[in-house]
Amino acid sequence: MRLFDKRIISHFDYLLIIFVLPLIFLSYHLISETNELLANKQLVYFTISIFVFFLVFMLPIRKRLRLVPTLYWIGIILLIAVEFIGISKLGAKRWIYIPGLGTTIQPSELIKPVFILMLGYLIQHKPPPKNGYNLKDFIYFSFYILLPFFLIAIEPDLGTALVLLFVGYGILFLVGVNWKIWASIVLVIGISSPFIYTYLIKDYQKKRITDFISEKPSYHVQQSIIAIGSGGLTGKESEEATQTQLKFLPIATSDFIFAYFVERYGFLGALGLIFLYLLIILHLLSMNYFFKDDYVIRAFASGLGLLIFFNMSINILMVIGFAPVVGLPLPLFSYGGSSFINFIVTFAILENLLAFRYMNLYNYERKL
Repeated sequence: MRLFDKRIISHFDYLLIIFVLPLIFLSYHLISETNELLANKQLVYFTISIFVFFLVFMLPIRKRLRLVPTLYWIGIILLIAVEFIGISKLGAKRWIYIPGLGTTIQPSELIKPVFILMLGYLIQHKPPPKNGYNLKDFIYFSFYILLPFFLIAIEPDLGTALVLLFVGYGILFLVGVNWKIWASIVLVIGISSPFIYTYLIKDYQKKRITDFISEKPSYHVQQSIIAIGSGGLTGKESEEATQTQLKFLPIATSDFIFAYFVERYGFLGALGLIFLYLLIILHLLSMNYFFKDDYVIRAFASGLGLLIFFNMSINILMVIGFAPVVGLPLPLFSYGGSSFINFIVTFAILENLLAFRYMNLYNYERKL
């Protein structure tokens, strides 16, 4: 048993944890400067996430991969249930109330790690041929990608839906799909874009787009740009960061926390923060090279890397006025419990897949 434990620990990806920790420390530092009450709540989320991480890490995920489709369909059922018994907040129906617990769950968040794991499971059972997946295979995988996309988009939560869509097809792109299929998709999207904008996009989403392309950005974005500009090259002291301290910058600890970070630490700090994210993303994507024959790890690591990349990119572009405001938090950085814990769960699943990848070999040796 001792040898088995040592082998498990030896395959744990410590480098990934080392890259993530600075983001968590910086996030707490910024939140505590702005709101002590929120900082204390975030500490509670951090504590919960530690227990959740170890709980998920010790689950027999490798041994029970056949249960992944069941979890996927449970997630789909929950997304459908949102339409009938969901709770509306700020004009969107995204939550389900849990009787007895006095709390709500957000199925669109819960399904993210299961969605990525499902694609890894499917790819493992249907590996790509030498020339990449053909049209039949592409349609097969597209069904599992598009189903949650449409269910989340109609809540409406177009930001999360699009991220999930990009992650799903990004995984297929990295694993391998025939180039002719991608060329056809680009052509179809280009031709159908006017129809999508006219008939499929809701009025409030059109307003966000028109606000974005208009000369004058929204109040939130205006204050965000002022905060970023006032940070200069090296930033300001906390008491001098007037955009945040005087409450000109809305949602400074959540959606617009990047603007507050740049006001405090300047352009150089922003580069450092983006560099930290790139380290995590490139480390995750590099697993495509190191685990060529393990499609579960490849798909899940790639999916997690793309999930972080798209959330980070959209949030930063939104904050600096280069993308419409869609309410996506900065991964592992913005204040909040559900998104943070969900990312920690996803990291725990990946660490489990890595650490227990030789589980069958260990069990065989123990039997001998």
